[in-house]
This record gives sequence, structure tokens and C-alpha cells, in this order.
Amino acid sequence: MSSAHPRTASHTRSTSESTVELQLDLDGTGAGSIDTSVPFFDHLLTAFAKHSLTDLTVRASGDTDIDVHHTVEDVSIVLGQAIGEALGDKSGISRFGDALVPLDEALAQAVVDISGRPFLVHDGEPAGFELHLIGGHFTGSLVRHSFEAITFHAALTTHVRVLSGRDPHHIAEAEFKAFARAFRQAKALDPQVRGIPSTKGAL
Repeated sequence: MSSAHPRTASHTRSTSESTVELQLDLDGTGAGSIDTSVPFFDHLLTAFAKHSLTDLTVRASGDTDIDVHHTVEDVSIVLGQAIGEALGDKSGISRFGDALVPLDEALAQAVVDISGRPFLVHDGEPAGFELHLIGGHFTGSLVRHSFEAITFHAALTTHVRVLSGRDPHHIAEAEFKAFARAFRQAKALDPQVRGIPSTKGAL
């Protein structure tokens, strides 16, 4: 089933801390062209695009000489805004998605509801993960922070849970892949769904 309207969006955000340009297509093939100036975040967003079957182009720059925090946060805000816009009125979507994804010793679970109500439950990362510098530049705490920004600005209800893991790179990547696979199911157009999948008639 295909949408009557292209589920695409293009957003920009410019502040004294960063500049972000982003385009996406929810009905793409998973093509990613990502350059946020934060290499490990590029890796995570490329995995998100590939495994959610979302075409995603991102160009961003920011005050990474101070910290990568602002750039990661602002890209995540714009990604959430673009997802929300591209979903439109959400007519015909499956709405719910869940995934369990391993990466070697790491195992992450994600559940997504395109609910129109922003809410994030995120737990299970091992003690100290939030302080680890992945690749020497990406603080583990930014994984949760990115999910918070995406979830809030896309108006998703999202649960992400780490079930096991030792290597911080593997844990972070498993979380993003699980989120991507759950989002892929939730955004999918279901030929059996008529209208908006809510008893309220709106999401």
C-alpha cells in the first residue's frame, strides 16, 4: 500500500551553537547521506536510516570544539520534527512497532507507538555507560538524550531497553537499530487500516 501523498520532509535549524539541514523520505530504501561532524553519531544515524528504510540526508556543523552535545541535540530535534511532519495525519499507518536486536554480546529492545503523545522510557544501560567516550568523542549519555529529542519532537511513545551488553559501541548501536526496526513497523502503511488507527480519530 502506498500513501496518497509523499511522506517526505525537509527541515533546517540554525542557532549560535549549530546549523542543521535535513531531508527524509519515510518510504525510501534506507539510503543515508550523513555528515553531522560527529563521526559516531553519523554511524548511528546511518544505521537508523538503513534499518528503518528511511532515506535520510543530514548536513550539520556546530561548536564541537566545545562539545558534541549541542550538535547531537539539534540534529535529533530536527530529525524528530521532520518525522512528525512526514507522517502527516498518520492515516493508514500500522502505528505500533517492536523489535529485539542483537549486536554481538549486546541486546536491545525497542517499542514505538506513533501516538501523538511524547513519552520516553529508557533503561538498562550498564553503570558507567553514560560516562564512556565512544570513539573518543561521543559520550554514552547522548544516546538517551538523542532519543529524548527525537521522541518529543516526533510525538512518539518510545520504550528502549538494554537487555545485555558490555561494549559501549555495541550497546549504542543495538539501541539505535532496535529503535529503527520498531519505527519501521510503526510507520508502515497497512492495507487493512482504514483512516487513523485510534478510537479517538486522531493521533
